[in-house]
Amino acid sequence: MRFIYNIRSFFERHGFEVASRVADKIGMRAKNVRLFFIYLSFATVGLWFAVYLTLAFLLKLKDLVYTKRSSVFDL
Repeated sequence: MRFIYNIRSFFERHGFEVASRVADKIGMRAKNVRLFFIYLSFATVGLWFAVYLTLAFLLKLKDLVYTKRSSVFDL
């Protein structure tokens, strides 16, 4: 059982943070959003896993493009 907890904590620490960011937007717990992606991934044979990875890529790209700058001279 310890092995499963180690795997879970690894993915929570090094994940893409898609579930937590989506959960913050809609006002839910991140755990429930993760379960939603997992259940839909099993029901649709991996389609939602591809959606999750696409969201992770887009959020990372958005973070790189839209960084907050304090002034015009930070360019």
